[in-house]
Amino acid sequence: MEKVEEKEIGFLKMNKGKIFKLAKGFRGRAKNCIRIARERVEKALQYSYRDRRNKKRDMRSLWIEQINAGTRLHGVNYGNFMHGLTKENIQLNRKVLSELSMHEPYSFKALVDVSRSAFPGNRPAVKKEGLAAIL
Repeated sequence: MEKVEEKEIGFLKMNKGKIFKLAKGFRGRAKNCIRIARERVEKALQYSYRDRRNKKRDMRSLWIEQINAGTRLHGVNYGNFMHGLTKENIQLNRKVLSELSMHEPYSFKALVDVSRSAFPGNRPAVKKEGLAAIL
């Protein structure tokens, strides 16, 4: 076992009951041996602190993927779509935009049209036919 530093004393003052309550569901001696349970609980609390932040990061990236999929159906990429919305001063967050793209396609298309008119880089995609489509 590692030597305990002074900064960790606050955690070690947790009584046995609280540690065992937090260690409920652990495997082996991690649930009923106080030394091992204390170490496992401390590590579990570190993981939960870290992953509360990672969850926010993962949700934001999921929303961006959903918005990007919705905008590409209308011939605009995500970056140009968001730039057009900011130019029009439309302040919808990514969570709401992703919900609109999935559940309200007509409302989302209206937003894409507004974004397209605000930013000249959002031109509608030209459909190529014949030999030009293959090349």
